[in-house]
Amino acid sequence: METVEGEDSSMPLGSLAPSGPTSGWFARVESENYGPQKLGQLKLLTATLSKLRPMTVTPSSKRLRVLLVGGGVACLEAALALSDLAGEQISLTLLAPSPEFVYRPMTVREPFAYARAQRLALSEIAADTGAELVSDALARVDPEHRLVHTAAGLQLPYDALVLGVGARISVRYEHAVTIDDERLDELLHGLIQDIEEGYVKRLALIVPAAMTWPLPIYELALMAAGRAEDMNVKLATTILTPEDSPLAIFGEGASQAVSEILAERGVEVITSAYSEVPSTGKIEITPGDRRLEVDRVIAMPALHGPHVKGLPADSDGFIPVDDHSRVRDTERVYAAGDVTDFAIKYGGIAAQQADAAAQSIAALAGAQLQPQPFHPVIEGVLLTGETPRHVRAYITGGHGVQSDLVELVQGPPPPKIAALYLAPYLRSRA
Repeated sequence: METVEGEDSSMPLGSLAPSGPTSGWFARVESENYGPQKLGQLKLLTATLSKLRPMTVTPSSKRLRVLLVGGGVACLEAALALSDLAGEQISLTLLAPSPEFVYRPMTVREPFAYARAQRLALSEIAADTGAELVSDALARVDPEHRLVHTAAGLQLPYDALVLGVGARISVRYEHAVTIDDERLDELLHGLIQDIEEGYVKRLALIVPAAMTWPLPIYELALMAAGRAEDMNVKLATTILTPEDSPLAIFGEGASQAVSEILAERGVEVITSAYSEVPSTGKIEITPGDRRLEVDRVIAMPALHGPHVKGLPADSDGFIPVDDHSRVRDTERVYAAGDVTDFAIKYGGIAAQQADAAAQSIAALAGAQLQPQPFHPVIEGVLLTGETPRHVRAYITGGHGVQSDLVELVQGPPPPKIAALYLAPYLRSRA
């Protein structure tokens, strides 16, 4: 997470509120969604952030053309950040194949008959940020001529490009229900009904190897176990994961707390497990040559990079970036989120990378600020079916080096995705 130069280095940039030229949507956030205590904190943080970026910027003779490709967290965070940091010094274009943004971390609740996850028309966000919305898909990038070619044959010029097109998912296990957060209710609603009616008595949830964001599996397991208990039916719930402890990525403290919650709900966790599902209901686990028979299997998908034509990629198709989210060996092209080669695929990380890109682009446009590098922090909410837990981890290497998990008992929960600009924006639209 980024820190403000000259201030307490323990204060992450991701926890600061936006400030400066933006007066529309952020003003509404301040007046409508926070009580006096929170508003006071926001004003203090606003003053802090203003030291990173002066309120007055040097006018430029020509607006920098910024093209944002994607309609998810990364590009929306970048759009909001750039409209605040650079204002009239840039012109924004948003290229997205879908007309709607879906707050995907909350779709995990939909099969359990909770309210639908928040949805928002991209046209609204484009209007609020002054961006032109182009409804089309990316075909390829021509960095030499600074052009993006679309699926419909358009050629969109840019002075700076931000890619937030996400990763591609595929089915890892033929004989399992694969999680797809675009249609999770459709995939799992019938399964949850079968649990409620006692038809499913043994449920397995699998995290495949190389899956770096397993949180939805733990949420589904806890909510399924809770629903079975509410309906007074027996359900043996087992998580199989290659992690060495539950949610190990959050560090020892949070992992231990999650383990205790799972044990209280009667959810078994088999760690260091590499699983195969050779046939319906049959699971083979290595090492140890162990076998498990269940009624249903839910699994996370395998993730692959999109192999964007015209840009460098690693062997899995992900785009390599530096700590300012610049695509390596490619001028004026940035990438954020699941499309990048950063190992952790999570909306909060996408937002942090987008903020780093936005600062660099704003400086390029003439804003008088010093771009800060991306320092990853995971911060979000673990849904349990009962009281949610707030979790945070500062990441270096493979695991969190400092983490905590706190029960939320009062007030509205913090956002599932802790994004500097997007989180308060979405709250203002809820």
